[in-house]
Amino acid sequence: MAPTLEEAYRRRWWMACTAVLENLFFSAVLLGWSSLLIMLKNEGFYSSMCSAENTTNTSQDAQPPWLSCNQQEEMLNLGFTIGSFVLSATTLPLGVLMDRFGPRPVRLIGSACFAASCTLMALASWDTKVLSPLIFLALSLNGFGGICLTFSSLTLPNMFGNLRSTFMALMIGSYASSAITYPGIKLIYDAGVSFMIIMFTWSSLACLIFLNCAFNWPSEAFPSPEEVNYKEKIKLRGLALDHKVTGDRFYTYVTTVGQRLSQKAPSLEEGTDSFISSQDVRDTSEKSAEKSVPLRKSLCSPIFLWSLLTMGMTQLRIIFYMAAMNKMLEYIVSGGQEHETDDLKQRVTETVEFYSSVFGAMQLSCLLTCPLIGYVMDWRIKDCVDTPTARDGVATKSVRPRYRKIQKLTNAINAFTLTNLLLVGFGITCLINNLHLQFLTFVLHTMVRGFYHSACGGLYAAVYPSNHFGTLTGLQSLISAVFALLQQPLFMAMVGPLKGEPFWPGGTLEVSNQGVPKLAVHQTRPQIRQPTESASLGLGPGSSQVICTVAQS
Repeated sequence: MAPTLEEAYRRRWWMACTAVLENLFFSAVLLGWSSLLIMLKNEGFYSSMCSAENTTNTSQDAQPPWLSCNQQEEMLNLGFTIGSFVLSATTLPLGVLMDRFGPRPVRLIGSACFAASCTLMALASWDTKVLSPLIFLALSLNGFGGICLTFSSLTLPNMFGNLRSTFMALMIGSYASSAITYPGIKLIYDAGVSFMIIMFTWSSLACLIFLNCAFNWPSEAFPSPEEVNYKEKIKLRGLALDHKVTGDRFYTYVTTVGQRLSQKAPSLEEGTDSFISSQDVRDTSEKSAEKSVPLRKSLCSPIFLWSLLTMGMTQLRIIFYMAAMNKMLEYIVSGGQEHETDDLKQRVTETVEFYSSVFGAMQLSCLLTCPLIGYVMDWRIKDCVDTPTARDGVATKSVRPRYRKIQKLTNAINAFTLTNLLLVGFGITCLINNLHLQFLTFVLHTMVRGFYHSACGGLYAAVYPSNHFGTLTGLQSLISAVFALLQQPLFMAMVGPLKGEPFWPGGTLEVSNQGVPKLAVHQTRPQIRQPTESASLGLGPGSSQVICTVAQS
C-alpha cells in the first residue's frame, strides 16, 4: 500500500499542502489552551471541587450553571502541563524511531492517538462528575499525536531542494498556527453545537489523516538534498551496470565528479553523466568516516550546552504565558479586587473570552511570520560555494568567495538574535497592566513562538554534523519540556499567595530570559575563537572568526 519514493516525489506538492493543513488543525492545538479551558469549565470538568464559598466565577453558558474556582483551574492547568510536556518531551524518542523506521509509522500512530484523544474528551463530557480524570489521558494523547504529526512533516521539505528552509518554516508556521484551532472550535461551541458532537467530528477528521498517510507517504525516509538527488536517484534506481555499480552507488559517483568539477552542491534540478571508479568512491567514504565527529563532542560543546539553558527558559516563558493568560487578563480588568460585584464578574468573563478569541485568531499569522525566518536563514545561500579550493586563492584577489557553511551560520545567528529581541519586547509588554497593549503582546508572542524553534534548528544545522541534528534537536526539546514543568508551581503561586498578581513570576522570567543569552555568549566566546574547536564541530575554515564577529555585534 505504501508508495515508492518515486511516486512520493511526484506527489510532493499534494503531500506538502495536506501536511500544512493537518499541522494547522491537528498538531499543537493544545497551545490554544485558553479557549479550551473555557469550554472545559463550561462543561463542568472538576467543577465538583468548587463550593459556594470559594467560587470565583460562574459559567454563564452551560445549563445548569457550573461553579468555577481556583482549585478547578489548578487541576485543569495540571492537565495542560502534562499535555504540553508530552508535546515537547517525546521529540527525542520520536527522532530515534523516525531515523530507524521513517516518518510513515510515526504519522500513522500520531493520527490514531489524536483521534483517540478527541474521543476521550467527548466521552468524558458525558458525565464530568465521574469521568473528569479522563481529561489527563486525553490531553496527553492530544499532545503526543500532535507532535507525531509535526515531527514527521519536518522531513518532507527535503524534497524541495534549495527551498527546503522556506518549506521547513512553513511547516513550523502551520504547527505554531494550530493554536487557532480551539478558538475556532469555541466559536462553533458558542453557536450551540454540543461539545460531544464537536469532538466526535474532529476525531473522524483525524482518521482521514491516517488514510492520507497510508496511501501517499512512502515507507522510506526522505533524504536531504545534500545526501541525494531525487531525480537522479529515481532515474537510476533500476539501472544495472556491468562493473557492479547500481542505484545509490552510481549516484554517489556522479555527485562526487560533479562537486569536483563545479564546486557546487547538487540540487534537485541538476544532474551529471560523469562517472568515476568504485575505488575512488570507497576511498572518499573511508575519508568521510575518518573525519566523522563523535556525538559526545557535540553534546559537550559550549554552544549546545548554553542553547539548552536559553531554549529552556524561552519555553518556560512561552508556556507559562499560555497557561496564565486568562488569569492575567482577569487581574487587569478587576485590578486584583478580592470581593467582585456581579457586574464586575460579568465584565471579567466577557473580556477574557473576547481577548482569548483574539489571541487564538492571531495564531494564524504564524503562517506569514514563520516563512520570514525561513527567508532570513536562506539569505544568499545560493550564491555560496561549499568548501575552499586552490582556485579560491586566485579568486580572493578580485572577489572573496562566500562559503555555504559560514553563510548558514551567520544567517542562523541573525535569526537567533532577532528572536531574542522579540522575546525581550514580549516580556516587557505582558507585564504592563494595560488591556489594549495586550494586542501587541499577542503579536510578539506569536512571532517568538514561530521563530525560536527555526532559529535554534538553523544554528544546530550550521554548527553540527547532519547525523547529529536529530539527536541534538530531540534532546533540546526534552530539556525544554522539563523546564516548562516549572510553570505549574508558578501558576499555583500566582493564583494562591500572589492572589492573581502576574508581575513577580513574569518579572522573574523576564530577567532570566535577558540574562541567560548574554551569559551564554560571554561564556562561549573564548571557545568559539579557537579554530580547533570549530574544526571539531564540523565547521569550515574561518567559521570561528565569523561566529566571534557576530557574537561581539
